[in-house]
Amino acid sequence: MFTTLDFWVWVATALLVLAYGMAGVLKTFRPIPDLAKMMVWPGDVPVPLVRFVGLSEMAGALGIILPVLTGILVWLTPLAAVGLSLIQILAIGFHARRGETAKSLPMNLVLLALSLFVLWARRGLLGL
Repeated sequence: MFTTLDFWVWVATALLVLAYGMAGVLKTFRPIPDLAKMMVWPGDVPVPLVRFVGLSEMAGALGIILPVLTGILVWLTPLAAVGLSLIQILAIGFHARRGETAKSLPMNLVLLALSLFVLWARRGLLGL
């Protein structure tokens, strides 16, 4: 039976896939000067760090949806939610240290809340 909670979990999952998928593709493949025009920090940190963040975001986006969508290794979905939550916790600290909380904190908190919601809803897949 598909419940209201199931609906909202899928909505949250879709939003996370869109947000992290797009951000991950940009950070992984877009030239750093172009990326630095959209968000300042990629021009201030080593290129491998930007690419690592992008790859991590893409992996999280795929990991939060593909296992439950295919029914294969479904326990990876809550682990992906943990990973995406960790990305946001680190991003909050990173942007706070740079004095960028006014610009970034609202989005960081929304993405953190969505990933924690999916983690909470999918925790049963870990046997918890």
